[in-house]
Amino acid sequence: MKVIVLGSGVIGVTNAYYLAKAGHEVVVIDRQEGAALETSFANAGEVSPGYSAPWAAPGIPLKAIKWMFERHSPLIIRPKLDLFQWQWMLSMLRNCTAERYDLNKGRMLRLANYSHTVLQELRAETGIAYDQRTQGTLQVFRTAQQIDHAAEDIEILKRFDVPFEVLDRKACIAAEPGLAAAGDKIAGGLRLPDDETGDCFKFTTALAERARDLGVAFHYGTAIERLVRYGDRIVGVDTDKGHFRGDAVVMALGSYSRRLLRPLGIKIPVYPVKGYSITVPIVNADKAPVSTVMDETHKVAITRLGERIRVAGMAELAGFDLSLRPARQETVEFVVSDLFPGAGDIGRAEFWCGLRPMTPDGTPILGPTAINNLFLNTGHGTLGWTMACGSGRLLADLVSARQPEIDVAGLTIDRYRPEMVGTRPKLKLREA
Repeated sequence: MKVIVLGSGVIGVTNAYYLAKAGHEVVVIDRQEGAALETSFANAGEVSPGYSAPWAAPGIPLKAIKWMFERHSPLIIRPKLDLFQWQWMLSMLRNCTAERYDLNKGRMLRLANYSHTVLQELRAETGIAYDQRTQGTLQVFRTAQQIDHAAEDIEILKRFDVPFEVLDRKACIAAEPGLAAAGDKIAGGLRLPDDETGDCFKFTTALAERARDLGVAFHYGTAIERLVRYGDRIVGVDTDKGHFRGDAVVMALGSYSRRLLRPLGIKIPVYPVKGYSITVPIVNADKAPVSTVMDETHKVAITRLGERIRVAGMAELAGFDLSLRPARQETVEFVVSDLFPGAGDIGRAEFWCGLRPMTPDGTPILGPTAINNLFLNTGHGTLGWTMACGSGRLLADLVSARQPEIDVAGLTIDRYRPEMVGTRPKLKLREA
């Protein structure tokens, strides 16, 4: 079967790779000049199944009001004359209950843990290199109140058998010696020893080469204009370089997926949430992080990628605005300088931003749609790198009409109300 994959970020490329492994003829189309040049380019570098959790959580509405008055706020809202922006925010608020948080986190952990296993298998199979480290991640708490609030997450980690360590200040510094200079700012931490780190851009470009060796055809620099529907099927894709025909189509365009789906009557609740990062060359390895440190106060991740430090975070709701705002650069520079002073050369920092495709409940949207041969692989938010391999293999199984290795209930478009998504898909699953 010929399958067209729309998008060459980490989600699209992993999907293409596993489709090719399953024996399909695969074509990838992307408007960029190469793989992983948008949201996958300079993300936080975390492969963190243990930290897979929705942003919609109890207490977030009150925190959001407080953040509005902070200089280094992790959340920035730029209201627009966009009805969808307001609908999406209201839907997110409805998910800020303990019951929905518990349900959504469970779904996300199911996919993220599976994806971690698939990534390990892929690495063993291919020997792919991407500045990867398997030294865990450390969530740093600056206050005792943050430690208390972590208790609910710890209960969920226990339920899903995710290994964790609760650390005091001294143990945090033992795990990450570079934090010694900031020891008086740390109250404690939560460490997930099984989490990993790595450069998503390096991984994606390397995997694209392996996919090409399997026969995948990449059409870069090709703008996708519309999906051509005939009856209950997509019969082709129109682009500025011509028409592409295929037997099935996988939508993996991240935040841009919604634009192409709306004319088909499929309204997915995926909003572009902008995140920022800097990449800083290391000048003193002893003062640099060993793996990833997540500053819980500012929601910023600091990750060691070879001889570089990647500092990434924040959530800015501003539509498809990709402008680089100096105030956001000041925030990520402040966090790395505050926790790891002298580790990197801030003067040579490379500033970047990307649009994370977020759903209001945090869980991505995978699987079939009401159109028989159209499949979705989008809405991963900040966890595209964490969930990519599992999502790619799961979608390849669904396209191939094979039973996936994990339960897909709660991961499909079917979990949303009919008025939000349009026509309901035919797939009906029951969540255990």
